[in-house]
Amino acid sequence: MKLSLPIYRLKRQARLLSREAKIPLAEALDRIARREGQPSWSMLAHLSARQNVGARLLSEFAPGDFLLLAARPGHGKTLLGLELAAAAARAGRDAVFFSLEETQAGLLKRLADLRVDPPAQRFAIDTSDEISAGHVISRLETSRRGALAVIDYLQLLDQRRSNPDLCVQVRDLGEFARAAGVTIVAISQVDRAFEAHGGSLPGLADIRLPNPVDLGLFSHACFLHDGQMRLQAIGAVS
Repeated sequence: MKLSLPIYRLKRQARLLSREAKIPLAEALDRIARREGQPSWSMLAHLSARQNVGARLLSEFAPGDFLLLAARPGHGKTLLGLELAAAAARAGRDAVFFSLEETQAGLLKRLADLRVDPPAQRFAIDTSDEISAGHVISRLETSRRGALAVIDYLQLLDQRRSNPDLCVQVRDLGEFARAAGVTIVAISQVDRAFEAHGGSLPGLADIRLPNPVDLGLFSHACFLHDGQMRLQAIGAVS
């Protein structure tokens, strides 16, 4: 979603419109939102805030970082992954969203629902059944330094018996990210036991790992739950 002006200036225009047209401020805000292509001010503000989350989080990472993005189902990890990739593409960086979970049509619908339209020449979706660390690395080898990849999701990378063990794939992805100056984001499931102990946000101990993985291979972890987010440094650094 691209706005004609920063949101604070749109609010100022709405206040002026409210005084000049002698209409309630809420109505003026909605008129401004419709001019920007949104049905209401609340929708415009919501989408703007969502976009800003992706852009702010992206600014925390350097080329070569390897991020674990984790949450329970329904808490926004796939949406945030899409926002990160879209923000990278809008910033002129190559971005690829790899998914073993979603269809291309489903991901495009999510992007449409978010009202984000990343530049096609910088943004790609890959839903191949062959997705693995080797597939991701092969796809990114010709990308420029600063490219970003999102993998949806970590626990599916070794579902094919022909793929290396998950611990090997995570190691290979981390090494490639650092060597190539590419930022890689691995979306991860959180074990359902997290909800039983009533924590406000999950942590590394809550990551669902049917197969052993050294989580210290990641440089950062981002945890989501009920609209909250926490970013923490872990181990490997670029």
